[in-house]
Amino acid sequence: MFAISTQKSHWTFDSDSALTRLRRKAHDDYVESHRGSISDEDLEAVLFTYEEEYILARHYEFIMKEFCNRFQPPMPKYVLGTAMTYFKRFYLYNSVMDFHPRDITLTSVYLASKVEEFNVSINQFVGNLKGDRDKFANVILGFELLLMEKLSYHLTVHNPFRPLEGFLIDMKTNCQTCSDPEILRQQAEEFLEKSMLTDICLLVSPAQISLAAILDSCSLKNIDIMSYVTSILMKGAESDQKKRAMQQIKLIQITVNNQNSLKREHIRQLEKKLEKCRNQENNPDSEVYKKKMQEMFEDEKL
Repeated sequence: MFAISTQKSHWTFDSDSALTRLRRKAHDDYVESHRGSISDEDLEAVLFTYEEEYILARHYEFIMKEFCNRFQPPMPKYVLGTAMTYFKRFYLYNSVMDFHPRDITLTSVYLASKVEEFNVSINQFVGNLKGDRDKFANVILGFELLLMEKLSYHLTVHNPFRPLEGFLIDMKTNCQTCSDPEILRQQAEEFLEKSMLTDICLLVSPAQISLAAILDSCSLKNIDIMSYVTSILMKGAESDQKKRAMQQIKLIQITVNNQNSLKREHIRQLEKKLEKCRNQENNPDSEVYKKKMQEMFEDEKL
């Protein structure tokens, strides 16, 4: 249950500003750790600004969404939800300069597939990628434990795709103003996918996001289910509680439906900049990383 989950107690925050503080601290800590090796006047030119980090992370969230949607065999939507949640949690406390978002994207999806029991082997998984698949497999397996550690082993994710099913089933019995709730499914699922590209999953419960998706789909189809929402779903709640709940739903809808697009040329510039400022100790292609892995392997043999 979400109410007693680690998601609620450790990974649900009270405001956007709380998320910004955590991300900014991760960014500032990385910058500070490199201050001695880079002159102050070169810091901004060489390292990412906080805003640049945020933009590039958002770009890789979009890449993750596209990758999961193209995956073969077809991947359940809740695997995407879990993977995206892992990715967002990871970068609350870590800089994209420290860990390349490409590596964390792939590792998040692979780990989510295992946790959600979407059974694909590592060979099947990397078969969905173009390029050196053996290299991708080594990267994913190399970062898997680190990702789990950074998530404090809180791997169970309550995402909004499951409560959506519950709402649709309940509506068939209890909603008098929508004779066929299934007509709401496609647009509601699209809303949930769009929500994955925002921070909503770090701020509110999955049930609230699902209800926002249902109501958004109803709005597009000119179906009024407010009597069902207030008299059935919110039965027993005080009027002010209902009002606050509906305000929260509206805020979710505004956030999801008003996302800014990213500029492709800007992303290309950030990708180039990242290659110059990323932590080589966490770059699987670097000699520093390979040496570190070799030392760890030799220590384990001892």
